[in-house]
Amino acid sequence: MGGFVLLKRLQKVLAEAGVASRRAAEEIIRAGRVKVDGRVVSEMGAKADPDTSRIEVDGHLIRAERKVYFLLYKPVGYVTTKRDPLGRRTVLDLLPGIKERIFPVGRLDYDTAGVLLLTNDGDLAHALLHPRHGIEKTYRARVKGIPSAETLQALRRGIILSDGPTAPAHLSLLAVDADSAWLEITIREGRNRQIRRMGEAVGHPVFELIRTHLAFLTLKGLVPGRYRPLQPAEVTRLKAMAHWRRKPIPCKKRI
Repeated sequence: MGGFVLLKRLQKVLAEAGVASRRAAEEIIRAGRVKVDGRVVSEMGAKADPDTSRIEVDGHLIRAERKVYFLLYKPVGYVTTKRDPLGRRTVLDLLPGIKERIFPVGRLDYDTAGVLLLTNDGDLAHALLHPRHGIEKTYRARVKGIPSAETLQALRRGIILSDGPTAPAHLSLLAVDADSAWLEITIREGRNRQIRRMGEAVGHPVFELIRTHLAFLTLKGLVPGRYRPLQPAEVTRLKAMAHWRRKPIPCKKRI
Protein backbone atom coordinates (compact mmCIF):
# COMPACT_ATOMS: atom_id res chain seq x y z
CA MET A 1 0.00 0.00 0.00
CA GLY A 2 1.20 3.52 -0.73
CA GLY A 3 1.70 6.25 1.84
CA PHE A 4 -1.05 8.61 2.92
CA VAL A 5 -1.29 11.71 0.71
CA LEU A 6 -2.75 14.85 2.23
CA LEU A 7 -4.53 16.90 -0.43
CA LYS A 8 -5.59 20.43 0.40
CA ARG A 9 -7.52 23.01 -1.56
CA LEU A 10 -5.06 25.09 -3.51
CA GLN A 11 -6.23 28.41 -2.05
CA LYS A 12 -5.63 27.01 1.43
CA VAL A 13 -2.12 25.91 0.48
CA LEU A 14 -1.33 29.41 -0.81
CA ALA A 15 -2.74 31.04 2.31
CA GLU A 16 -0.80 28.76 4.64
CA ALA A 17 2.38 29.51 2.69
CA GLY A 18 1.85 33.23 3.34
CA VAL A 19 1.23 34.11 -0.33
CA ALA A 20 -2.10 35.83 0.31
CA SER A 21 -5.32 35.52 2.27
CA ARG A 22 -7.54 32.64 1.18
CA ARG A 23 -9.92 35.00 -0.64
CA ALA A 24 -7.06 36.76 -2.44
CA ALA A 25 -5.56 33.37 -3.28
CA GLU A 26 -8.77 32.44 -5.08
CA GLU A 27 -8.36 35.47 -7.35
CA ILE A 28 -4.74 34.51 -8.03
CA ILE A 29 -5.87 31.03 -9.05
CA ARG A 30 -8.68 32.34 -11.28
CA ALA A 31 -6.17 34.59 -13.04
CA GLY A 32 -4.15 31.54 -14.12
CA ARG A 33 -1.09 32.59 -12.13
CA VAL A 34 -0.66 29.24 -10.38
CA LYS A 35 1.03 26.09 -11.66
CA VAL A 36 0.97 22.70 -9.98
CA ASP A 37 3.63 20.30 -11.22
CA GLY A 38 4.07 22.41 -14.34
CA ARG A 39 0.38 22.66 -15.23
CA VAL A 40 -1.62 25.88 -14.94
CA VAL A 41 -4.51 25.43 -12.52
CA SER A 42 -7.31 28.00 -12.64
CA GLU A 43 -10.38 26.14 -11.43
CA MET A 44 -11.75 26.53 -7.91
CA GLY A 45 -11.73 23.38 -5.84
CA ALA A 46 -8.43 22.12 -7.23
CA LYS A 47 -6.31 20.30 -4.67
CA ALA A 48 -2.61 19.62 -4.19
CA ASP A 49 -0.27 17.96 -1.75
CA PRO A 50 1.84 20.79 -0.29
CA ASP A 51 4.56 18.33 0.74
CA THR A 52 5.13 16.68 -2.64
CA SER A 53 3.67 18.93 -5.36
CA ARG A 54 5.69 21.63 -7.07
CA ILE A 55 3.52 24.74 -6.69
CA GLU A 56 4.45 28.02 -8.39
CA VAL A 57 2.89 31.48 -8.34
CA ASP A 58 4.02 33.79 -11.14
CA GLY A 59 6.93 31.43 -11.72
CA HIS A 60 8.12 31.51 -8.11
CA LEU A 61 8.22 28.25 -6.19
CA ILE A 62 6.33 28.44 -2.92
CA ARG A 63 7.01 26.40 0.16
CA ALA A 64 4.66 25.56 2.97
CA GLU A 65 5.20 27.78 5.98
CA ARG A 66 6.70 25.87 8.89
CA LYS A 67 4.18 25.17 11.62
CA VAL A 68 4.72 27.03 14.89
CA TYR A 69 2.90 26.84 18.22
CA PHE A 70 2.95 29.35 21.07
CA LEU A 71 1.36 29.50 24.50
CA LEU A 72 0.48 33.01 25.67
CA TYR A 73 -0.62 34.29 29.05
CA LYS A 74 -3.18 36.72 27.69
CA PRO A 75 -3.62 39.77 29.92
CA VAL A 76 -6.81 41.77 30.33
CA GLY A 77 -7.14 44.61 27.82
CA TYR A 78 -6.40 42.74 24.59
CA VAL A 79 -8.79 41.34 21.99
CA THR A 80 -8.31 37.83 20.66
CA THR A 81 -8.34 38.65 16.96
CA LYS A 82 -5.78 39.43 14.27
CA ARG A 83 -7.05 42.99 13.95
CA ASP A 84 -9.69 45.12 15.64
CA PRO A 85 -11.94 47.66 13.86
CA LEU A 86 -12.07 49.72 17.06
CA GLY A 87 -8.30 50.05 17.19
CA ARG A 88 -7.88 48.10 20.42
CA ARG A 89 -4.71 46.14 21.10
CA THR A 90 -4.75 42.54 19.89
CA VAL A 91 -2.96 39.50 21.26
CA LEU A 92 -0.69 39.53 18.19
CA ASP A 93 0.81 42.77 19.52
CA LEU A 94 2.30 40.63 22.29
CA LEU A 95 4.25 38.46 19.79
CA PRO A 96 5.93 41.11 17.63
CA GLY A 97 8.90 39.07 16.41
CA ILE A 98 6.99 36.13 14.93
CA LYS A 99 7.35 35.97 11.14
CA GLU A 100 4.77 33.26 10.54
CA ARG A 101 1.09 34.18 10.01
CA ILE A 102 -0.16 32.96 13.37
CA PHE A 103 -3.67 33.33 14.76
CA PRO A 104 -5.35 32.60 18.11
CA VAL A 105 -7.10 29.28 18.62
CA GLY A 106 -10.51 30.21 20.01
CA ARG A 107 -11.16 33.39 21.94
CA LEU A 108 -10.86 34.98 25.33
CA ASP A 109 -12.87 38.12 26.08
CA TYR A 110 -11.25 41.55 26.29
CA ASP A 111 -11.71 41.43 30.08
CA THR A 112 -10.57 37.81 30.47
CA ALA A 113 -6.99 36.68 31.06
CA GLY A 114 -5.27 33.33 30.81
CA VAL A 115 -4.06 30.49 28.62
CA LEU A 116 -4.26 31.11 24.87
CA LEU A 117 -2.79 29.00 22.08
CA LEU A 118 -1.59 30.67 18.88
CA THR A 119 -0.44 28.84 15.76
CA ASN A 120 -0.47 28.80 11.97
CA ASP A 121 -1.62 25.17 11.95
CA GLY A 122 -5.18 25.56 10.74
CA ASP A 123 -5.94 21.85 10.76
CA LEU A 124 -4.96 21.48 14.41
CA ALA A 125 -6.84 24.63 15.41
CA HIS A 126 -10.02 23.46 13.70
CA ALA A 127 -9.78 20.03 15.31
CA LEU A 128 -9.17 21.45 18.80
CA LEU A 129 -12.22 23.70 18.50
CA HIS A 130 -14.54 21.01 17.19
CA PRO A 131 -17.20 20.15 19.80
CA ARG A 132 -16.84 16.39 19.31
CA HIS A 133 -13.41 16.39 20.96
CA GLY A 134 -14.60 18.10 24.13
CA ILE A 135 -11.25 19.69 24.98
CA GLU A 136 -11.36 20.74 28.64
CA LYS A 137 -10.93 24.39 29.62
CA THR A 138 -10.59 25.39 33.27
CA TYR A 139 -11.34 28.88 34.61
CA ARG A 140 -11.11 30.67 37.93
CA ALA A 141 -13.90 33.19 38.34
CA ARG A 142 -14.58 35.76 41.04
CA VAL A 143 -18.33 36.24 41.23
CA LYS A 144 -20.58 38.70 43.01
CA GLY A 145 -22.06 37.27 46.19
CA ILE A 146 -21.65 33.76 47.56
CA PRO A 147 -23.48 31.07 45.57
CA SER A 148 -25.57 28.62 47.58
CA ALA A 149 -24.99 24.88 47.47
CA GLU A 150 -28.11 24.55 45.30
CA THR A 151 -26.77 27.11 42.81
CA LEU A 152 -23.41 25.37 42.59
CA GLN A 153 -25.12 22.06 41.96
CA ALA A 154 -27.29 23.61 39.25
CA LEU A 155 -24.18 24.91 37.49
CA ARG A 156 -22.64 21.45 37.71
CA ARG A 157 -25.70 19.79 36.19
CA GLY A 158 -26.18 22.42 33.49
CA ILE A 159 -28.40 25.48 33.18
CA ILE A 160 -30.48 27.01 30.40
CA LEU A 161 -28.91 29.84 28.40
CA SER A 162 -30.34 31.70 25.41
CA ASP A 163 -28.66 29.21 23.04
CA GLY A 164 -29.70 26.10 24.94
CA PRO A 165 -28.70 24.12 28.01
CA THR A 166 -25.08 23.92 29.08
CA ALA A 167 -23.36 20.57 29.40
CA PRO A 168 -22.41 19.30 32.87
CA ALA A 169 -19.39 21.08 34.35
CA HIS A 170 -16.87 20.39 37.09
CA LEU A 171 -17.14 23.16 39.67
CA SER A 172 -15.49 23.90 43.03
CA LEU A 173 -15.88 26.73 45.53
CA LEU A 174 -12.31 27.89 46.21
CA ALA A 175 -12.69 30.85 48.57
CA VAL A 176 -15.19 33.41 49.86
CA ASP A 177 -15.04 36.88 51.36
CA ALA A 178 -17.64 39.39 52.49
CA ASP A 179 -19.31 39.96 49.12
CA SER A 180 -17.75 37.67 46.53
CA ALA A 181 -16.49 34.15 45.91
CA TRP A 182 -13.84 32.44 43.78
CA LEU A 183 -14.99 29.44 41.75
CA GLU A 184 -13.05 26.96 39.63
CA ILE A 185 -15.04 25.77 36.63
CA THR A 186 -14.08 23.21 33.99
CA ILE A 187 -16.15 22.98 30.81
CA ARG A 188 -15.85 21.16 27.50
CA GLU A 189 -17.86 23.60 25.42
CA GLY A 190 -16.70 26.69 23.58
CA ARG A 191 -19.66 29.04 23.53
CA ASN A 192 -19.22 32.79 23.39
CA ARG A 193 -18.75 34.30 26.88
CA GLN A 194 -20.10 31.09 28.40
CA ILE A 195 -18.70 31.41 31.94
CA ARG A 196 -19.86 35.02 32.25
CA ARG A 197 -23.30 34.13 30.91
CA MET A 198 -23.58 31.24 33.36
CA GLY A 199 -22.79 33.57 36.25
CA GLU A 200 -25.35 36.12 35.11
CA ALA A 201 -28.00 33.43 34.65
CA VAL A 202 -27.79 32.35 38.31
CA GLY A 203 -27.54 35.87 39.72
CA HIS A 204 -23.79 35.92 40.37
CA PRO A 205 -22.11 38.14 37.73
CA VAL A 206 -18.41 37.49 37.09
CA PHE A 207 -16.01 40.24 38.23
CA GLU A 208 -12.72 38.55 37.24
CA LEU A 209 -12.04 35.60 34.96
CA ILE A 210 -8.83 33.70 34.26
CA ARG A 211 -8.44 30.61 32.10
CA THR A 212 -5.88 28.51 33.93
CA HIS A 213 -5.87 25.37 31.75
CA LEU A 214 -6.43 24.53 28.10
CA ALA A 215 -6.37 20.73 28.06
CA PHE A 216 -3.02 19.98 29.77
CA LEU A 217 -1.50 23.40 29.03
CA THR A 218 -1.19 25.75 32.01
CA LEU A 219 0.16 29.17 32.93
CA LYS A 220 3.16 27.71 34.76
CA GLY A 221 6.30 29.79 34.18
CA LEU A 222 4.45 32.64 32.49
CA VAL A 223 3.35 36.09 33.59
CA PRO A 224 0.66 38.21 31.88
CA GLY A 225 1.79 39.30 28.43
CA ARG A 226 4.55 36.71 28.04
CA TYR A 227 4.60 33.62 25.85
CA ARG A 228 6.65 30.53 25.11
CA PRO A 229 6.90 28.06 22.23
CA LEU A 230 5.33 24.68 22.82
CA GLN A 231 7.68 21.75 23.28
CA PRO A 232 7.59 19.07 20.55
CA ALA A 233 6.09 16.58 23.02
CA GLU A 234 3.29 19.06 23.80
CA VAL A 235 2.51 19.51 20.10
CA THR A 236 2.42 15.74 19.63
CA ARG A 237 0.09 15.36 22.59
CA LEU A 238 -2.24 18.10 21.31
CA LYS A 239 -2.41 16.49 17.88
CA ALA A 240 -3.23 13.14 19.45
CA MET A 241 -6.06 14.74 21.43
CA ALA A 242 -7.36 16.69 18.44
CA HIS A 243 -7.53 13.68 16.15
CA TRP A 244 -8.86 11.20 18.68
CA ARG A 245 -12.05 9.49 17.59
CA ARG A 246 -14.51 7.76 19.86
CA LYS A 247 -14.90 4.13 18.77
CA PRO A 248 -18.37 3.51 17.34
CA ILE A 249 -20.69 1.28 19.31
CA PRO A 250 -20.87 -2.02 17.44
CA CYS A 251 -24.26 -2.89 16.00
CA LYS A 252 -25.93 -6.09 16.98
CA LYS A 253 -25.76 -8.67 14.26
CA ARG A 254 -29.10 -9.31 12.62
CA ILE A 255 -30.36 -12.85 12.80
